[in-house]
Amino acid sequence: MRVSLASIFLGMSCLAHAHSYAVTTYAPVPSTAIGPPVNDEGYRVQSLGGGAYLLADGTYQSLFFVTPKSVIMVDAPPTTGENILAAIRSVTHLPISHLVYSHYHADHIGAAYLLAKKGVTIIAHELTEYELKITPDPNRPLPHVTFKGSHTLHIDNQTLQLDYHGPIHAPGNLFIYAPKQKILMLIDLVFPGWVPFANLAEAQNVGMFIKAHELILEYDFKYYIGGHVNRLGDRKDVLIQQEYVQDVYNNARTAILLSNSPPNATNPLSIGTILGPIQEANPNNTWASFIGYVDTLTEYCANVTTQKWLGKLAAADVYTLSHCETMVESSRIDYGYLGPFGVQG
Repeated sequence: MRVSLASIFLGMSCLAHAHSYAVTTYAPVPSTAIGPPVNDEGYRVQSLGGGAYLLADGTYQSLFFVTPKSVIMVDAPPTTGENILAAIRSVTHLPISHLVYSHYHADHIGAAYLLAKKGVTIIAHELTEYELKITPDPNRPLPHVTFKGSHTLHIDNQTLQLDYHGPIHAPGNLFIYAPKQKILMLIDLVFPGWVPFANLAEAQNVGMFIKAHELILEYDFKYYIGGHVNRLGDRKDVLIQQEYVQDVYNNARTAILLSNSPPNATNPLSIGTILGPIQEANPNNTWASFIGYVDTLTEYCANVTTQKWLGKLAAADVYTLSHCETMVESSRIDYGYLGPFGVQG
């Protein structure tokens, strides 16, 4: 028996009401963030032309290509599960010959074991294989073919260009480009219609996360698949998120600069203003002082950023605070914007 995400969330909701849990109400989701609905089985197949198909379950996305002889699958999200096979059968009864891993995270390839039958070749970047060997998981079989930089997968009449530009979201995460259909798939970077998932989508390298928007725009694509939420993206979505991330970047830097300025009535972010009450309440507690400092800068960044983006990108009031916290810390330790903790002239 299949259990849908909707039924799980409904059960959780009922449990929450039963225990009188406090529920936060966020701003409504803009219509521009909402994609087509899934079917009664919990998935949606959308033809992108040239034998390419988006597979979405309302929360996660994957992609498959049909050749005259077989199917090439890209990712296998566990939320879609056995519906992956049902979705493919709704288009063709040809067997799956190849499975491409976008990266190693279980939420995107945790159903790979359902597809990894005899004769299916799994392809991934060598760093994806490395990560999978560190934390072995039978649900994510090791790849059969790995590569270091780029790899061209040409199967019958379908071509996929697999490019690695660095650890943007995770080591080994790939830019997956189908030139014939002008499709670009890059997981956990751009979230069409939405702000990114928490902490800049759990970016392992903030500088690369920011730069990746430029790298995306170097590709000639019509469709962008980000792996999450429920609609396709395009170049406009990439440009919109690039602007949002730039605002987070700028507002985090502004907060740090203000913290290094003398205290006055118009500058509540001066480090002297921030630390005085905290140190009085927590003498000799360095961590209490520092978290109070970072939290104050983070709140400033989040308030300014959210004020601009609320209603334009979904969940701006949900995750902007986490993005600002990540950006404040990255500005300090990655970029060297140390403010009052740097060498004072």
